[in-house]
Amino acid sequence: MAVTVGKAGPSGSGDRRTILKIHSCPVCGELIAFESLFCGCGAAVAFDPDADLFVPLSAGCANRDKISCNWAVPSDGALCRSCEMTTVIPDTFHGENSALWAESEHAKRWVLANLARWGWFTSSDDGPRPEFHLLSESTTHGSVPVTMGHADGVVTINVAEADEVERSQRRSDLGERLRTMIGHYRHELGHFFFFKRLAPQYGFTERFRMLFGDETTDYGEALERHYRDGPPSDWNQNHVSPYASSHPHEDWAETFAHLLHLTDITDSFAAAGLSNRDVTGSDYDAYEEADSERLITIGAGLGIALNHVNRSIGLQDIYPFVLTPVIREKLAFVHRWMRGNAA
Repeated sequence: MAVTVGKAGPSGSGDRRTILKIHSCPVCGELIAFESLFCGCGAAVAFDPDADLFVPLSAGCANRDKISCNWAVPSDGALCRSCEMTTVIPDTFHGENSALWAESEHAKRWVLANLARWGWFTSSDDGPRPEFHLLSESTTHGSVPVTMGHADGVVTINVAEADEVERSQRRSDLGERLRTMIGHYRHELGHFFFFKRLAPQYGFTERFRMLFGDETTDYGEALERHYRDGPPSDWNQNHVSPYASSHPHEDWAETFAHLLHLTDITDSFAAAGLSNRDVTGSDYDAYEEADSERLITIGAGLGIALNHVNRSIGLQDIYPFVLTPVIREKLAFVHRWMRGNAA
């Protein structure tokens, strides 16, 4: 549950732990949102992803004016850590692509800030980083097909889906109950982590195969069969989504994305100062939780509760999924390996 706050009142005591999405202005102490460029007091601010807090603006990302990137940089004219990872941008000569690029980069910064809570892609993480190609189907030369995916460290994102109407139509056409830009980044980064960060680590692949199956089976044939025949009738017993049943690689990427969904749901709930019997408020840090089963149980329970809230005003469920014991075991596996990089 993302909470957007502006000039809403004092932030509380000065030693309150800073939590993603709800931050304090470094000048006046009032609350500002994760995407803020300015505070209501007029101060220009920038987000420091290493410190996970806002600082007075001294040097802004080179994309600050172009796409409202609010991340801090060492010196003016430099690209921030997130923008540096994008090596191909959409054809901005085609009018609406600038806004789609901006929205796509905002979703990317959100996901990267999540991952930084576990120590990934921070200044102290010297491992491989993804390269992002943000492409649009609409260009000055006409329409071109864009396929989202990951290949050898390169993540391709179709910015057309940053348009809410277009994304909703594709969600309906494809029969997907959850399709968001944040979800796309989490899924494709799941592939990146498998190939570039986790598979090279000792013991990962053997344990992966015990849960997800043999990833060396022909990927192309598996996807062709999935699109031709659909998922097996009992897919929901072992997989978090129909697409996850197509191949072990897709099972991993979908499970990876869902572990990040559940962690961020829990973190956002705590950040908003909400509480239940498992989360006692803003002191709970979902990214510090070492008990995988507890985190998954809390996240799933909050998903069910928030589904009921959405239904009360006629909105779709935010987390319309059932987590069986097998799926929970896979989620726990992802959690253990992702927390392994935590500082």
